[in-house]
Amino acid sequence: MTPEFEQLIENKVKSGPYKSVSEVIPEALRLLDQRERIFDNNNDTVRTHIEQGWHSAQRGELVDGDEVFDRIDAELAGRERASPK
Repeated sequence: MTPEFEQLIENKVKSGPYKSVSEVIPEALRLLDQRERIFDNNNDTVRTHIEQGWHSAQRGELVDGDEVFDRIDAELAGRERASPK
């Protein structure tokens, strides 16, 4: 393990809810596993959307790029207005 990781673990034990190194490591591995599962699921979702878009394009169901960006801009503006400040 690198000195940087050792220091990070020490800092977590000193300042956080962890009482020992043996509590930090399993939590780190759990979070790593969770991140990988989320990433894998997102990759599957992205691949599905790309495939659906490809099939739509093959059928001639295309949307003008400017129209798409206008929709995205409108959605983002709506989210900004709806978010609490």
